[in-house]
Amino acid sequence: MSGIGSSVVSAPRYRSPVPTRPSSEAKRARIIDSAIRHFAEPGSHAARVGDIAAQLGIAKGSVFQHFGSKDGLFFEVYKKAVRAFPAYLDAPEEVQKEGFFAVVRYWLVSTEHLLHEDWIPYRVSLLGNYGTDLTLKREINRFLMAEDPYGTVVFVRFGVQRGELRKDLDQEMMVSILDWMVERFQDALLTEELDPGLFRRQGEGTVKKEARINQFLDILRRAIGA
Repeated sequence: MSGIGSSVVSAPRYRSPVPTRPSSEAKRARIIDSAIRHFAEPGSHAARVGDIAAQLGIAKGSVFQHFGSKDGLFFEVYKKAVRAFPAYLDAPEEVQKEGFFAVVRYWLVSTEHLLHEDWIPYRVSLLGNYGTDLTLKREINRFLMAEDPYGTVVFVRFGVQRGELRKDLDQEMMVSILDWMVERFQDALLTEELDPGLFRRQGEGTVKKEARINQFLDILRRAIGA
């Protein structure tokens, strides 16, 4: 799998969070805001730190001073993108009242709508999920487990409390199953929009998509449903 950085194979350096001056933190934020658009553009593997620095009118070395490497910069960009996504229980109250699987359906059906609202974070998340090397992917996985940006843990507890999910399965196991299955299926829906024809034949429309969502939910119920 190709990485974000150059062809030279080396472990990326990630900056540990340390207290920074307000002016320095503002500069970091400006760099991330500019970089997220560069990485989201088609051909993002060719995104260059020099171009990002030039757009901001700062020295290239200043970017490395803040993030250590191009991979370190992408890691911060990825975190910003993922944090922009709604959590499961951000679904409308009336959908939550219908239950766990109704919430999952709501977000799957909303996938393409959310993409059209703001395609940048979704492109970045796809790149992080499928276009990074193993070293950076490990850091991404650690971040997702530690921060739980989609609120999957709370959502699984919600399903268990409603009696919709199995009580004989470890909740952490159900979190992993839900994260993995929904992420892969939603990524397929997103990729269809970003690259039409990659996952489906041209001309397949709403009916086919609805059938796939129903099939997916049936599989998910069989896996973790009570």
